Amino acid sequence: MQIPNEQPAPETPPRLLLNPVLERMPTYPLIKMDERRRKLEESGATLYDFGTGDPREPTDAKIRRALVDAVPKTSRYPSATGTKALREAFAGFMRRRHNVELDPDTEVLPAAGSKEAIFHTPLAFLHPSHERRGVAYGTPGYPVYERGALFAGGEALPVKLRAEDGFLLPVSALDPARTRAVWINYPHNPTGATATHAYLEELAAFCREHDILLFSDECYNDVYSGAPPPSILEITRERTLAFVSLSKRSGMTGYRSAMMAGDPELIAALKKMRPSIGAASPTFVQRAATAAWNDDAHVEQRNRIFAGKRKLFTNFFEKAGFRWTPTNASLYLWAEVPEEYGGDDEAYALRLLEEGIIVASGSSFGPGGEGFFRIALVPTLEECEEAIARWEDLVR
Repeated sequence: MQIPNEQPAPETPPRLLLNPVLERMPTYPLIKMDERRRKLEESGATLYDFGTGDPREPTDAKIRRALVDAVPKTSRYPSATGTKALREAFAGFMRRRHNVELDPDTEVLPAAGSKEAIFHTPLAFLHPSHERRGVAYGTPGYPVYERGALFAGGEALPVKLRAEDGFLLPVSALDPARTRAVWINYPHNPTGATATHAYLEELAAFCREHDILLFSDECYNDVYSGAPPPSILEITRERTLAFVSLSKRSGMTGYRSAMMAGDPELIAALKKMRPSIGAASPTFVQRAATAAWNDDAHVEQRNRIFAGKRKLFTNFFEKAGFRWTPTNASLYLWAEVPEEYGGDDEAYALRLLEEGIIVASGSSFGPGGEGFFRIALVPTLEECEEAIARWEDLVR
């Protein structure tokens, strides 16, 4: 019998139904390190953050001035195809840097950052009804290749990268019967490995023979010392796209500006899709991006700084007895966890965190990353020296 005035127990609300891909997905890897960093900052600890690839060097004054001068009194929607001046500036960069001629109207398309472009591109070319919908990508690697493929209804085909292969995605591992597209990323995140022209020619020939779309993430292509890394567009643009960003090249991570370039048929498909997703970056950001693509001097200056940081750490690694992947490109250094930690990269990252040194554990980049850690060369030269002094004390 119900007691008078007793309220009925509230019904439990139904569980929120999510996209199955989202429901199965773990937390984005670097978010965990960010949460730990915030807690330490709140405690007042001095931290040296080598975890996230977000450089501290100021964006060049000319680029910042171009943005400020372009902020309008009245804001208007930007177009999905971007300004002609931006597309022409990028084409000019590709001509100077890679000796590649691009049609700014049919072979170039801007995006609000390369991450957004990489995630959305499979939506134009994959569908669950397709018989061949596999997307191959290297692991350890950038998680967005897998996530973009899965949300587009594709099949994820991870390929484990090995140090003995120079962390190049082995062409022999690609299954033509299942693979619709393949992602490569050189200079590579997280290892810093670079690709040769010979390797790119072999991969391009295989993709051409089997009608596989070839997507090349070249976000770090302009961060180097010594020989410049090649672009896939130096080899081919047939069923091929390059994704090129200003984030690392020009220190514009917060501006969100990137370019897609290559096969005009693929660019036409993306032009058709992109108004459904959004537009390009705001026009004033495009003006800053135009200034950035038109100038190479600030890139040379930034690369001298990165080369100095790289030298500091490679000298330290050599003295401390670390094993690492030699590289003169990208923002990253990839090293093996010391033997006394038994290959436990998360434990070593936590131990370094106690010293105020934040690194990314290798396992956060997927299978093949276990037993390694990644250094992102983002703090200043002075901060790098201070962090190395702390690290040397830990090694001793």
